[in-house]
Amino acid sequence: MNSLNLPSITSNAPRYVQMAMRMAELIESGAFQSGQRLPSVRDTAAQEGVSISTAMQAFRWLEDKGLAQAKPKAGYFVSKLRKRIDLPTVGQPPAHSVHVQRQSRTDVIRLDGGQAIRVNLGGTCPRDSMLFDEDRVRVAVSRATRVHRRTLVSYTNEAGTPALQNAVAQRALHLGCSLRGEDVVITSSCIHAVSLCLMAVTRPGDVVALESPTFFGFLDLLEALNLRVVEIPSHPRTGLSLPALQLALDTQPIKAVLAVPTLSNPLGAIMPLSEKKALVKLLAAHHIPLIEDVVFNDLLASDERRKAVKAFDRDGSVMVCGSFSKTLAPGIRLGWVDAGRWKDQVAALQRVQGAATNEVLEHALADLLTQTAYESQMRRLRVTMKSRLHEARKLVSSHFPKGTRVSDPAAGYTLWVELPPELDSMRLLALSAKEGIAFGPGRLFSATDRYAHCLRLSFSGAWGEAEKAGLSRLGHLAQSLQHKPSMALRP
Repeated sequence: MNSLNLPSITSNAPRYVQMAMRMAELIESGAFQSGQRLPSVRDTAAQEGVSISTAMQAFRWLEDKGLAQAKPKAGYFVSKLRKRIDLPTVGQPPAHSVHVQRQSRTDVIRLDGGQAIRVNLGGTCPRDSMLFDEDRVRVAVSRATRVHRRTLVSYTNEAGTPALQNAVAQRALHLGCSLRGEDVVITSSCIHAVSLCLMAVTRPGDVVALESPTFFGFLDLLEALNLRVVEIPSHPRTGLSLPALQLALDTQPIKAVLAVPTLSNPLGAIMPLSEKKALVKLLAAHHIPLIEDVVFNDLLASDERRKAVKAFDRDGSVMVCGSFSKTLAPGIRLGWVDAGRWKDQVAALQRVQGAATNEVLEHALADLLTQTAYESQMRRLRVTMKSRLHEARKLVSSHFPKGTRVSDPAAGYTLWVELPPELDSMRLLALSAKEGIAFGPGRLFSATDRYAHCLRLSFSGAWGEAEKAGLSRLGHLAQSLQHKPSMALRP
């Protein structure tokens, strides 16, 4: 369930929705138990400073979501039909490092055989245009093309335009970071920024520590760079285990740590601020750099938990990487990095690779980032996705096999689902693919064959009746596997 350290939800969503979402999070956290009476409509209206009718709308929203039940002359109660959904368990990855050797995970998740995808619950790149302000993006690109039209016929191999470098530095203040625009290197994507950092601090054969489960794109990248991996167990709520990382640092020749401390992918975990600070101290004591991915942090707008680990860095040991493709404009796929002590090496690698970015798009992105609407847009996006994830968790609870566990992120696009141990998500994918339903099988998120009974669901695409029916159907397919003999699968 959600942590009780809840943010204040302030957005342009209707006031009754904001009120209802706060009560929903308290219900999900267990603060209000099944069957317990909720505060009265009148008391809620007085506490929130709204009219009785607005408070009634909030309770009706809860009722529509199946969270509350009205009883005549008695008030509203937490629905007794709700089932508490357990969080996924914390696994124990291998204690030693391993080579990453497997078919590209990015290719596997696309469904082999050319099947038409009818319901796409795979991938995390936002595909639903309803999540973003297309008009605002289009105007910014048009304005940049007009004002900076000469850049279309010029060639650049610099670290980025000062406008975007400074805009990134300004946005980083919301992450608790004091960056200098001149130290920011603009890249073609966040994964490109991560690759530059890895190349700056490692050599082929070196060992890199990272969360488990982890983003499959990181594993593909580490394999391409011929790096070994040691996996550190992560809690679905609080993320990377510091005691486990301490043990790995004491026993393994780790050269770098790669992590997503805020809204990790796929768990959606958030390291507490105290542990983020402790992580910096731990790695500094071992003289090991942290490569921090902050691509999802802005989804926690108005929440202090979005503060980056880089905010606690005092000697340049944290290399922070990000982009705005998951939050602002997926089509403007630009990334950035402040590499701390390794800024010169990263900038040199960027130049040597000749991977210059598009100046017009850089100016357009700088324009979008410095507009006052950015924060409110992030809050709206968070409320929208929280509602989607809530609906999806209810569907998983109702239609997936008994004993299924589901993550409960505070924001983001994904859920991590743990099926009963006897089920294999690759077998499930083979069944669902025939019906055009895609998702991310769990073994893609590890360098070993772990998480075979897990899967990642993404809700960054369309979310309508077809997708809800597809998710329900996926649960029924999983149930059908419980009654079939297991089959040998290729790794």
